[in-house]
Amino acid sequence: MPPIVQPEDGRAPADRRPSRRALLTGAAGLAGLGLLTLTGCSSGASAGTVSIPEQAATGTPRRGGRLRIARPAASAAETLDSASSLSAYEYLGALYNRLVKLDESGETVPDLAREWSANADGTVWTFHLRQGVRFHDGSRFGADDAIASIRHILDEKTGSPQAGVLGEVMDANSMRAVDRYTLRFDLTKPNAEFPSLLTAYQCYIVPASAVGTIGSTGIGTGPFKLSSFTPAGAGSVEAFDDHFAGRPALDGIDFFSIQDTTARVNALLAGQIDLISQTNLDFATARVVAASNRATVARSVNAQWYTIPMLATSAEFSDPTVRQAMKLAYDPKRIVETALQGTGSPGWDNPVPPQLAAFLDEPREYDPDKARSLLKRADREGLRASIYTSSYESVFTPLAVAYRDQVADAGIDLTVRNASSDSYYTQIWMQKPLMVSYWFTGRPIDQLLNQIFRSGSSYNESAWSNGSFDQLLDEARAEMDDAKRKTLYQDAQRLVVADGADMTPMFGDRLVGLSRDVVNYSEFGFEFDYLRIGLRR
Repeated sequence: MPPIVQPEDGRAPADRRPSRRALLTGAAGLAGLGLLTLTGCSSGASAGTVSIPEQAATGTPRRGGRLRIARPAASAAETLDSASSLSAYEYLGALYNRLVKLDESGETVPDLAREWSANADGTVWTFHLRQGVRFHDGSRFGADDAIASIRHILDEKTGSPQAGVLGEVMDANSMRAVDRYTLRFDLTKPNAEFPSLLTAYQCYIVPASAVGTIGSTGIGTGPFKLSSFTPAGAGSVEAFDDHFAGRPALDGIDFFSIQDTTARVNALLAGQIDLISQTNLDFATARVVAASNRATVARSVNAQWYTIPMLATSAEFSDPTVRQAMKLAYDPKRIVETALQGTGSPGWDNPVPPQLAAFLDEPREYDPDKARSLLKRADREGLRASIYTSSYESVFTPLAVAYRDQVADAGIDLTVRNASSDSYYTQIWMQKPLMVSYWFTGRPIDQLLNQIFRSGSSYNESAWSNGSFDQLLDEARAEMDDAKRKTLYQDAQRLVVADGADMTPMFGDRLVGLSRDVVNYSEFGFEFDYLRIGLRR
């Protein structure tokens, strides 16, 4: 019997917090190509017998060629100003560089800065910059450009989501150019993880002279330079021969804005595009794509972090004993098998992705009988509640249904309620006692824990507050010894698992559709390796 999903009336008050989209994704708009209707795979293979590939093809790409990328349609307000951009992620990684960036293990590594160091208490940071780097307009990169770019982020008129993160430890007067290639930050408070805060995609560096027009000019130091850009429409970039790390394999990239997921998949199967961006294929569609002659699927491992927040300020989940029971009542391994068809990793209620160096590998117990006993102790035996979902993301409803079915063994009776995708993050998120949500992984550990779990944070989706947890984060920021700081972050993870109100059932692999002609595709938060990706010889 199919699961019963009851509609939600959508009358909850509007959310007045900062826009969820500022941290997560872009808005939808109108645009597209003339496409066919997707009716199945283009080969004779049965999708039901096709497995999802573990990785994209690798090899030496031929020099030249143009990659065609389909993106979800954005709004007419789309901009190339990375400080405030909400949707043009593919352009940003092609056009710009940052001072530093994250590698796939969450470590901060050089980009435009070649090395950096701090004083004994982490209040003064000095960055030594690459020399000989040029912007697309021919001007030379230097410390003044970095200062202007970061001041643009901090300017409240810009409306950058990263302003609050950086503003915790610095202001517009915290930077000075010691010389053209030496940049000094005098922080307002100690922060041993300060370089990691500069790895956000909002922190791309642009010429000081172009800050005011960067939203349309796209002048950076990246491996590609802008050829054309239409907000919510098509655009293109061309290889930048003078990139400091060498010329990319491709001659250029053409971007197409396509509103509907099915239309994007259909364009891929028809050979009209080479790569689908910002789209996590559901498992059934991924098998159709993998079965085709022209296209296949690449996995971005643990790219999406799925959560089930229990609103700690609600009558239903204000009691820590009830929250503990809700965790003990389900097995994350079975949630991955059911909701993701095995294309992910169990979370065990720890929000830190397994690939990060500070990850705590300490699974909690699964015990529905103990969960039932805890509910009885809390006088909540036979707990009934609603769990909210929507079509906003393809895994939301399978996750909600799988969790509902799991916790039934502990006597917990949940009703799955479907809300409109258009209002899900304004009328449901952070307002209903129990719902499903998700984030993209790729955040540094300090930003992840402070931005989403610290008491009072505007993105603390469960409204959980724990003074001991906040103190651990403060101690970690002030601890300059790497090993000791890692231990503090792991202690913080233990508190989230034991006491937190935000469950993390799983990390999902992002299933990306791409042409069989594409080689060396890799993705880390929507950021491609533009220097290596190319087309087959």
